[in-house]
Amino acid sequence: MSDTSLRADSIPSVTLTKTAPRRRDTRTFWRLLLAIVAPLPMLCMGTVYVLKPFEGDAPLPDTAAAIGAHLRLYEVTQWLGVPFLVGLIPAVIALAWVTRRRTPVLTSVGAVWTLLGCLSAFPLLVPDDLLAYLAVTKGLDVATVAALDDAWWALPVTGAAALLFISGIVVGLPLLGIALWRSRAAPRWMAIALIIGGATHPFLPNHVVAGIGLLVAGVGFAGATRALLRMTNNEFDLPPVPLSRG
Repeated sequence: MSDTSLRADSIPSVTLTKTAPRRRDTRTFWRLLLAIVAPLPMLCMGTVYVLKPFEGDAPLPDTAAAIGAHLRLYEVTQWLGVPFLVGLIPAVIALAWVTRRRTPVLTSVGAVWTLLGCLSAFPLLVPDDLLAYLAVTKGLDVATVAALDDAWWALPVTGAAALLFISGIVVGLPLLGIALWRSRAAPRWMAIALIIGGATHPFLPNHVVAGIGLLVAGVGFAGATRALLRMTNNEFDLPPVPLSRG
């Protein structure tokens, strides 16, 4: 046997492994973001209902007159309504995320129902008060705008979107409230607030009481905030998976 072969045999084999890059863990960011967003839409929209100077079912000419008399107040409520439009879907997701593991079926039904209502309503339903505001500020003929508003609401697709949205608030949100109750992720009084605030909102007698109903629903959504703040990242979601190098 040659010296060369002896030297080759005596050298231990070395296996080179590639270390997979570590992925940044963003679970804290998402958990806190959902916790912050969860109560804001209903709290802001409840405040809008309390402050607005007209009833939700008032004829458009009456709404235009009330807006003209309280123009700055109405413009404030417009900005307060933005978190509702932007944040309601993430808020529903936050609520569903908290209850999905303990009450999976009930959470799935309630979340899908509510989200379908939101997704159908937001692009299709134009608030009467916004048209009235444009008539007042742009010098448009109120009677013409009112006729346009009536024609818009007479469309079958608009009626279907409105019905689905109302059912999402009246049925979908209370189902999520029951899921919150049964999951025990938050105190039962917060689950009750979500059930009552959602189910009663369209049937309350005036805009102030309806606004209080939405504020109560916002307290229910805060149950998701409480649960998210109390859970660990591992309870919130699985950790990130390193990407292997091929």
